[in-house]
Amino acid sequence: QVQLVESGGGLVHTGGSLRLSCVASGFTFSEFAMGWYGQIPEKERELVAMFTRSGSRANYAASVKGRFTISKNNAENTVYLDMNALKPEDTATYYCYADNPSPWGLDYWGKGTLVTVSS
Repeated sequence: QVQLVESGGGLVHTGGSLRLSCVASGFTFSEFAMGWYGQIPEKERELVAMFTRSGSRANYAASVKGRFTISKNNAENTVYLDMNALKPEDTATYYCYADNPSPWGLDYWGKGTLVTVSS
């Protein structure tokens, strides 16, 4: 059974930091490109940070570049999102995402963790 379980969300003041974690199970973690998406109510999910398929580098949304860092530990099947210098506009539910390397395979989503940044 595939699971992506996020944690680390919460309430933080402007300028603060959080670390989100996503523990994966039920698939071969190292073969999937992992990433994080953010969503606010009534809006579509948007890419925040995503590893390339090779895992050698990551792409970031322009709004978070220089403030957020994605990392992963293949041995622990975990992907992280370090969020620094948080702004109220970063408030969103953040979802862990696993991009299947096969075009015929399923992609996977976690259930999300809420980050609220107060001004």
